[in-house]
Amino acid sequence: MPSRSRRLLTTVIGTLLLWGLPLPSWGVEPTRIALRAARLFDGKSDKVLPDAVVLIEGSNIQAVGTGLSIPQGTQVFDLGDVTLLPGLIDAHSHLLLNVDAEAEDGLLTTIAQSSTAERALLGAKLGREMLEAGVTTVRDLGNSGLNGDVALRNAIQRGWVQGPRISASTRALAPHGGQLPTLQPPAQALIEQEYVTISGVEEARRAVRQAIADGADCIKVIVDNGHNLLSLEELKVIVEEAHRKKRPVAAHTTTDESIRTAVQAGVDSIEHGYSLPDDVAALMVRKRTFLVPTDNTLDVCDSIDAAAGKERCRKSITRAHDRLRRAVATGIRIAAGSDMYVVMPGLTRGQASVQVFISYAEAGLKPVDILRAATVNAAELLRMQDRIGSLEPNKLADVVAVEGDPLKDLRALKQVRFVMKDGQVVLGAR
Repeated sequence: MPSRSRRLLTTVIGTLLLWGLPLPSWGVEPTRIALRAARLFDGKSDKVLPDAVVLIEGSNIQAVGTGLSIPQGTQVFDLGDVTLLPGLIDAHSHLLLNVDAEAEDGLLTTIAQSSTAERALLGAKLGREMLEAGVTTVRDLGNSGLNGDVALRNAIQRGWVQGPRISASTRALAPHGGQLPTLQPPAQALIEQEYVTISGVEEARRAVRQAIADGADCIKVIVDNGHNLLSLEELKVIVEEAHRKKRPVAAHTTTDESIRTAVQAGVDSIEHGYSLPDDVAALMVRKRTFLVPTDNTLDVCDSIDAAAGKERCRKSITRAHDRLRRAVATGIRIAAGSDMYVVMPGLTRGQASVQVFISYAEAGLKPVDILRAATVNAAELLRMQDRIGSLEPNKLADVVAVEGDPLKDLRALKQVRFVMKDGQVVLGAR
């Protein structure tokens, strides 16, 4: 090697080591791994595959089948009596927000007291907890300060910290006031740390372009905030500009008017959608709009002391379960999303987030449909279906192993024994 090239190589390696980055694997064969387990759910079939083997080379799956022959020189993980699943996807997360469930104005307090840098570090902790619970990909939908979700996404991609793959939205687009209580003029600047408030179609267009320039993989829009509502014209421009750059649009909606307006504008997903009029449900089917139900389980009401409050809680969750049943019966596609942003005593962020699957089961959804909502459906919503969401050749090797059979009992998802992301083992046998 010429001395000049040698000096350049030495400089590159020294810089990588200084910054703690992985060295390139020039001329090194990809690692070959085989996972062997009693059962496998591939994300598409409605049955498990017995005596399952997954062959992996580097970061990609090479083959999936029953009793496959394992080539010599392959590192074998014999995981035993577990079910292999595609890495789970949380299509509505808030990794940079963790407020006390009992606190008033928890979001406002977080914005006022924590810098974006501090919240990104919190996100690294919560992201690791998500990964260890089997969630290998999340769509982070705002409440991340000034583009803290992009910083965390990039840090994970570069290997600085371990966490799920992130589809980042940057600051959510919103009507005036964002989602914060009415603030006095000196405190108005706090809103702009969390939201881009818009009024008029040109402001809406500029906001989308700025989000994409800031690194957004998707666009989050608050359609209604309790006292203000974006117009159909504003939403159409947001969708048009986002789709022009191949970014999906997630719409926070809570009322009849806001969900109808969002669906008419052509958004890709309705977040929450507690109100779901029949005519809007039919339109969602025609437009292939996803619903991301961020519902609670009935047992959260047990923590409420007052009997009246407990009853209101149960009625609210029961109404949410009813609308989810109607959505599924109508043919609306469901993608799983937790909307978890509070501290849940005794649970990690990942454990708290997978509780949403139990709420879907309470609404009457079949386990196989719930698993698809958290795998293939969510991957399609994130426009990542060519890379993740199912266990099949040429997909990224995001694999989770759980005890038991989740197609029979979803509580098996609480018993995570092995997690792999991009072909790298992050939890379990090594």
